[in-house]
Amino acid sequence: MRQPSPGQRQIPVVVLAGFLGSGKTTLLNHLLHRSGGSRIGAIVNDFGAIEIDAMAVAGALGDSTVSLGNGCLCCAVDASELDSYLERLARPDAGIDVIVIEASGLAEPQELVRMLLASEHPGIVYGGLVEVVDAAEFDDTRVKHPELDRHLALADLVVVNKLDRADDRDRVLGLVHGLADRAAVVVPAVYGRIDPEFLFDCKPSEERVGQLSFDDLHDGDDTEGHAGHLHTAYDSLSFVSEVPLDPRRLMQFLDSRPEGLYRIKGYVDFGAHDVRNRYAVHAVGRFLRFYPEPWAGDPRLTQLVLIGSGIDAPALGKELEACRSDAPHTADEHGMWGVLRYVQNPDEQDPEDPGL
Repeated sequence: MRQPSPGQRQIPVVVLAGFLGSGKTTLLNHLLHRSGGSRIGAIVNDFGAIEIDAMAVAGALGDSTVSLGNGCLCCAVDASELDSYLERLARPDAGIDVIVIEASGLAEPQELVRMLLASEHPGIVYGGLVEVVDAAEFDDTRVKHPELDRHLALADLVVVNKLDRADDRDRVLGLVHGLADRAAVVVPAVYGRIDPEFLFDCKPSEERVGQLSFDDLHDGDDTEGHAGHLHTAYDSLSFVSEVPLDPRRLMQFLDSRPEGLYRIKGYVDFGAHDVRNRYAVHAVGRFLRFYPEPWAGDPRLTQLVLIGSGIDAPALGKELEACRSDAPHTADEHGMWGVLRYVQNPDEQDPEDPGL
């Protein structure tokens, strides 16, 4: 990393990582609403052609966000290209205090850290790795992807999220503490709610950066290219429809989704079934939630990203196409019941949680 000139201010760049559906975007949105006057810039990397996570963040950030869709940042760019994206946020006139790189749920955190340590941009400094863990899915995720233990060992801050959904939260917290490096901070959370100061204080010590750059980061080096990365085992499907979806057909699709379809996120237009709202949809494993939100000048589209392993993406696309219905709404007062079963009670729903 190039040294700054005397008196030059360096902006910390924090990598926000975590497996699919762990709650990274929810956490970032919480930080944006609780930043205490500090200005946060973000680089959001979605896995899929529709930038759902970037949409969720952009409303809070305005022009302080850079979105990179349809690819995995750790493979799509090199250090010099990453510098060009950072340049847009690190300009002095932008007034940004910290930059967060929200990695896709299938990124390799050490690759992103390695690129930041190799950065030639004098205005930024590596600010640490934040790893978000889904407490409810932690055991299953470790079985499917044992490399996640290594990700925890690299982290400077571990957020154990969704503890309200975990049956044995104390055991999960104990496991995470055991897997994380002794220098890391482990924070329990629900809805990604953590103290924003953690974002600014997670910068690793010089000793820990040295360990990351010369030891941990070179474990499993590039001798096999990117073949060992998480995302190489996953496929994604991006679905866009200007025609509204029929709620009954969509629920049939969701109820019969294959086991390998791990993650669904996006927005659904149910047309005349609910002309006032679009529905953010969030599925991780068998967990499913809808979040109605008013249309606010957004194009009336359904935009979904599906991510899974061993899935037949073309077949799933055809099934979603079969959910479209441009027929005028008749007196089917029960049509939305299947969807509404998965809408949280307003008293229980977190107002900042976009479900992404």
